[in-house]
Amino acid sequence: MRHATEYLWFETPNRRDYLNITPQVEEFVRRSGIRHGLCLVNPMHITAAVYVNDAESGLIQDFDDWLERLAPHEPVEQYRHNDGEDNADAHLKRHLMSHQVVLAITDGELDLGPWEQVFYAEFDGRRRKRVLLKAIGE
Repeated sequence: MRHATEYLWFETPNRRDYLNITPQVEEFVRRSGIRHGLCLVNPMHITAAVYVNDAESGLIQDFDDWLERLAPHEPVEQYRHNDGEDNADAHLKRHLMSHQVVLAITDGELDLGPWEQVFYAEFDGRRRKRVLLKAIGE
């Protein structure tokens, strides 16, 4: 069994951002040399998420609107966590989305469905964060 590990680093300009990271994950899988196995994509921060879905701008805005309705940023006083912080909503949004994704590697490539793309979702941006990429297989 072989394995490979890399990190992606992000510092988004906005509190909430959604980045399509499919090309970076695909390139990592190619560099790993693993032909058949699994690729873990894990944001290493409790106010960010990764998920797999369609890369359609309307859907991305729908996700953002939905998350903001379920866990609105303001008023920040509504959250007990916000004692000296203002990111409780980011923790909740992360919990609603995917904490991590595990993707199949087949014949040296990500084995995604026809419209599937991998996204990094940032809910408390404007500071540097990382995403773990870990591939295992043969």
